[in-house]
Amino acid sequence: MLTDNYANVNGVRLHYVAAGTGPLILFLHGFPEFWFAWRNQLSEFGKDHHAVALDMRGFNLSDKPSDVAQYRLDVLVEDIRAFAAHLSPGKKFLLVGHDWGGVVAWAFAAAHPQALEKLVIINAPHPAVFARLLTSDLAQQKASEYMEIFRSAQAEQILSANNFDILANKVMVFGSENGLPAEDKPEYIKAWSQPGALTGSLNYYRANRLSTSPLAGTPNASSFAVNVPTLVIWGEKDPAMVPKNLDGLPEFVPQLTIKRIPQASHWLVHRQSAEVTAYIREFLQTAQRAEAKA
Repeated sequence: MLTDNYANVNGVRLHYVAAGTGPLILFLHGFPEFWFAWRNQLSEFGKDHHAVALDMRGFNLSDKPSDVAQYRLDVLVEDIRAFAAHLSPGKKFLLVGHDWGGVVAWAFAAAHPQALEKLVIINAPHPAVFARLLTSDLAQQKASEYMEIFRSAQAEQILSANNFDILANKVMVFGSENGLPAEDKPEYIKAWSQPGALTGSLNYYRANRLSTSPLAGTPNASSFAVNVPTLVIWGEKDPAMVPKNLDGLPEFVPQLTIKRIPQASHWLVHRQSAEVTAYIREFLQTAQRAEAKA
């Protein structure tokens, strides 16, 4: 059973949907999604966890500050720290993120490793690896050209035209093999139509230029090391992120497990939902067995 809730943290009111009781497992969506992306995982992990899917600030029913600076990565990380402390004070939790939610999860794990039991990343680039690719890899540079459109002053007009035609049919490609199920389209149109939601979600791109990260030229970038057991699930047919995003990860993530899904696109949480859930379950159970032996 899914329940709607709100929490006032870090100066904003955040909407979330939850299921079950037990240790906290927190799911962070990306662009242009909202909590609904994780409904299958909420039902599954709500069997033995307090499974929570957040509407990130700027999206759907959560607050949407007008100041672009309120969407910087450090602010988003503090949202997660304060939110988790609100739900599960003083306890470690499991963090799962996809796309922008995954970028925030990477940054959270680097800043607050002591707060996490485990980290799961699904098709979201590690900021330091991604910054390097944007300076050196032509394929990633080309795949990321859309970001400049999303940062432009015309982005809202472009993306909302003809009932969000580009978001529905070019980005999320509802009804296609590698897109979202056609029956989910009305839920997303409703979320995008919330006042201020399109601007709020685009402000993630405007506030965070990962291509100019100071980490880009830093060989070790110890400040972005992730000292948390980490599972990365990667759909290899993602048009926005090349598989080379996985190549540099061991440098930053010593406790790393990678699961590749060769036929999956960026939207694997939807199209390969059972496989994604199974990999997360396996990761949790393997870690639990290792802890029991220790």
